[in-house]
Amino acid sequence: MPAAAASGTFPIAGELEVNRLGFGAMRLTGPGITGPPADVDNARAVLRRAVELGVNHIDTAQYYGPGVANDLIREALAPYPSDLRLVTKVGGRRGDDGSWLPALTPAELTDAIDDNLRSLGVDRIDLVNLRLIESGRPTPFEDSLAALVDARDAGKLELIGLSNVGVAEVERALEITEIAGVQNHFNVLERDGEELVALCAQRGLAFTPFFPLGSAFTGGPAKLAANPVLSDVAARHGATAAQVALAWLLHHGDHILLIPGTSSVAHLEENVAAAAIELGEEDLRALDAVTAAA
Repeated sequence: MPAAAASGTFPIAGELEVNRLGFGAMRLTGPGITGPPADVDNARAVLRRAVELGVNHIDTAQYYGPGVANDLIREALAPYPSDLRLVTKVGGRRGDDGSWLPALTPAELTDAIDDNLRSLGVDRIDLVNLRLIESGRPTPFEDSLAALVDARDAGKLELIGLSNVGVAEVERALEITEIAGVQNHFNVLERDGEELVALCAQRGLAFTPFFPLGSAFTGGPAKLAANPVLSDVAARHGATAAQVALAWLLHHGDHILLIPGTSSVAHLEENVAAAAIELGEEDLRALDAVTAAA
């Protein structure tokens, strides 16, 4: 796959032009993605600063909190800038113990879309991802997807995406309806999804990796910092290993959009600055060959 420019924009489904480096709202909530943050004013400040820095693509979900992330977005940013694109996901719910559970029946998905509309304070959501949370998959994929198609036909959402899916689900979905993009696990150290990244490029779909720096729950950022290849490239650019990891993704394909999340204004500014890092051919050769055990 040819290297892409490190920054710029991408037209999701040829319609929604977004800056390729966006923001993920998950980390704005309390510990374990449950409840409100310790400092609500700081969380709102992070969102406002993101928009000031040119972020116009914010990824969220009603089940972050639950309800917390969407409320923070509305409180901080409404009335929304005309170019701001709000992307949410449905298909999950939180258990009483904070567990992540599937909510993929048509009725559950319809209710979830309505909840997102209410909490975000909008009449129409720019893009809704159907997130597949594994637990025996009691609802057929086609039935879940049909619920989003119905919501789109009803004017509740503009575009449909998929999340946590495989190649087979993407190909099946494309047989049924128009799909705008895929949101899946992928980063410089974890590349099991490379086939899907390539498929999205071939079909003109946006690809948005979640955990672009690795999962904070499993020490992802620390693994980046400990990797000698990333550290070496970072030193050459006066950057951090995390910034290099984000820059690599932006270079990996011009259809790749990033939504790194944080609860810190300083960390947000560091993430956004990664879009300005221009990796050379030597950098890319080294990073393309990197492994988690390097």
